[in-house]
Amino acid sequence: MPDHQRADARRNHTRILAVAEEEVAAHGADASLEQIARTAGVGSATVRRHFPTRRALLEAVSRKRIEALSDRARELTAADDSRAALLEWLGDVVAYCASARGLAATLAYDGSPPDPVHDNACSAALEEAGVPLLRRAARDGAVAAGVTVPDLITLAVGIALATEHHPDPAARADRLFRLTVAGLSPQR
Repeated sequence: MPDHQRADARRNHTRILAVAEEEVAAHGADASLEQIARTAGVGSATVRRHFPTRRALLEAVSRKRIEALSDRARELTAADDSRAALLEWLGDVVAYCASARGLAATLAYDGSPPDPVHDNACSAALEEAGVPLLRRAARDGAVAAGVTVPDLITLAVGIALATEHHPDPAARADRLFRLTVAGLSPQR
């Protein structure tokens, strides 16, 4: 929220975001914008003025988690085993996506252009954080040629979306992630 905004606009932004965090945690990416507005004590137009798209609202709700994942990627960049570091970070991305309702939808590549008002897209921030890990693992021959961070994020999102209605989504997502890493064939 820009500092040059009026104090009441900053308060509304903060209140809307706090309510949105609760609603998204309870109802996922499809949380009602009208319910968020009612609970925050503002009109729907005020919500739209601060967050012009659902994606902008979801990105704002997910920003702290994305920052934590980005920080984790930076920490792991110095690890001795580049493959283990990349897989640990990607496992963290899968775990966050599976446990934080709405995060997978925020990261999904749906073909929509970035929101010019809220240009700190979650997927772009994760891509930037993951590139050094992937680059190092590729240099060490620990990752197949041609793998990109968007590929890895799409994989994490796919696993999270496929498991979101499972009775234990985090455990199921972790199993599918480990299966993906190991591959379908037994080791020879």
